[in-house]
Amino acid sequence: MRTQIVFGVLVVLAAPAIVAQAIPDPSTDREFSAKLSVCNECHGPNGVRRNPTIPVISGQPEKYLLKQLHDFERGDRQDEVMPWMTETLTPQELGVAATYFAKQTWPARPAGAASTPPPPGIAACQTCHAPDFLGATQADGTATPRLAGQSYEYLVESMRRFAEGERKNNTIMTKMMAAMSPADRQAMARYLSGL
Repeated sequence: MRTQIVFGVLVVLAAPAIVAQAIPDPSTDREFSAKLSVCNECHGPNGVRRNPTIPVISGQPEKYLLKQLHDFERGDRQDEVMPWMTETLTPQELGVAATYFAKQTWPARPAGAASTPPPPGIAACQTCHAPDFLGATQADGTATPRLAGQSYEYLVESMRRFAEGERKNNTIMTKMMAAMSPADRQAMARYLSGL
């Protein structure tokens, strides 16, 4: 009888541990807020990055951001810093971080940014990335990133990594970029960065 009572007390005491942890709030959770501020060191506060080879993440689709975080976490996407960063975030924090950055405003287009004419083949990109290249949610629930206004340097390097098989977290992109010449990829990156 005593064993049953002790077991019953243990079950009751252990029950709250089974309940999911509270969702972290960047405005009140100082530790989580500090983790997000580390993101700003590279991606920049308000989406204004310090280095043009680093992508703007502010205003990107939430599902896209979350997928990329999981890809870095699993090793499906390579980077020097991002695998470490995803290891410092709990599963709940990964989701909240994606939501947080998705709700941020995309940085304003620099004054005097010149648009170039659309290169041949750009229509194939619009199939997934939307006609305005602001990112889209696909029929299967996945999301594609906003390309309009990303830096030329980041876009051309991402395209090169897909083309050369260094970036393997999207087989469609790997095949499409491998089929394009470096000059075509550069023209596409120039066009997209000017939008």
